[in-house]
Amino acid sequence: MPRATLLTGIGELVTFDPSHEGPLGVVRDAALLEVDGRVEWTGAASAARRADVDEIIDVGGAAVIPGFVDSHTHLVFGGDRSAEFEARMAGRPYSAGGIRSTVAATREASEDTLRARLAHLVTELRAQGTTTFEIKSGYGLTVRDEERILRLARVVTPETTFLGAHVVPAEYADRADDYVDLVTGAMLDACAPHARWIDVFCETGAFTVEQSRRILTAGAERGLGVRVHASQLGPGDGVALAVELDAASVDHGTYLTDTDVDLLAASRTVATLLPGVEFSTRHPYPDARRLIDAGVRVALASDCNPGSSFTSSMPFCIAVAVRDMGMTVPEALRAATLGGAEALRRDDVGHLRRGARADYAVLDAPSYVHLAYRPGVPLVVRTHVA
Repeated sequence: MPRATLLTGIGELVTFDPSHEGPLGVVRDAALLEVDGRVEWTGAASAARRADVDEIIDVGGAAVIPGFVDSHTHLVFGGDRSAEFEARMAGRPYSAGGIRSTVAATREASEDTLRARLAHLVTELRAQGTTTFEIKSGYGLTVRDEERILRLARVVTPETTFLGAHVVPAEYADRADDYVDLVTGAMLDACAPHARWIDVFCETGAFTVEQSRRILTAGAERGLGVRVHASQLGPGDGVALAVELDAASVDHGTYLTDTDVDLLAASRTVATLLPGVEFSTRHPYPDARRLIDAGVRVALASDCNPGSSFTSSMPFCIAVAVRDMGMTVPEALRAATLGGAEALRRDDVGHLRRGARADYAVLDAPSYVHLAYRPGVPLVVRTHVA
């Protein structure tokens, strides 16, 4: 028999259902009916069906939002880079080379150690309202270590990304093309069964456009979707490559040219912005207002990793995006939920329209606006994953 749960007493419900109020599909004094893990109905609590409901949960006037969709994380790693962060705050600039220190620590870590840290970070994500999340590899950079990162990640999420092309490891210094041969050969063979996506860091100091195209094309030929890290450290051709290959998302976008913006606006590639990175590296924040006004699809994600953004908090990312990136609160909430779903090419999460997964977060607040209004306060009191 189907199991039905009625969530009622909702002061403000964000659904993204166009039949409700405004661009967020807001319902006040609302209820949500969940049947077998899917949204069956949303509307005024006074109109809710109560017959044949197995459980009624009254949230006492709290706001309820779709669960956050964090489309860019690196949750499987070893070691700690707090000393690097401290030095950076004292004036040392960030560079991609710091990744290699995490690679060394990850290679040395036992599988049990990696699994325990992953479980801890997933608990953190959930506590802060994240219900769907992606995990990248990229801290192993050997066939064995990249495979085990993805194998561990696949246990906790279907959204796994092979990022063997994160940086060129030290043992391949001055032999980048040989490393690309490994990534597109034996490493891809080992990792593709555990991955949905392939990604590359297309940036000065990492991989060239030609190398990146070769890696992404090899992954696409194995059935993996395409994602790209680009324009984090300076302008480059990574955005153009992402659009050329119909990438689901191009992530970072700290330094975008007018041409980049025009290309993104004319494509279905999502620009995934990562506020925690600029917070941690002191690079300038991306201009989200410029992107939104140009018609670019925008997502927000945490980029949770030990080097450049060690936060698992999507509410924090929303607050920074509103304060420093030119986004309104509704735009930031959309980017952290529905935008993340678009970056993963998912239509079943990031919203609470009929048929969606009933993944939601209950806030200790009367409105979603408090996510930005009360930065740093743990407002999520319940995260429901259907």
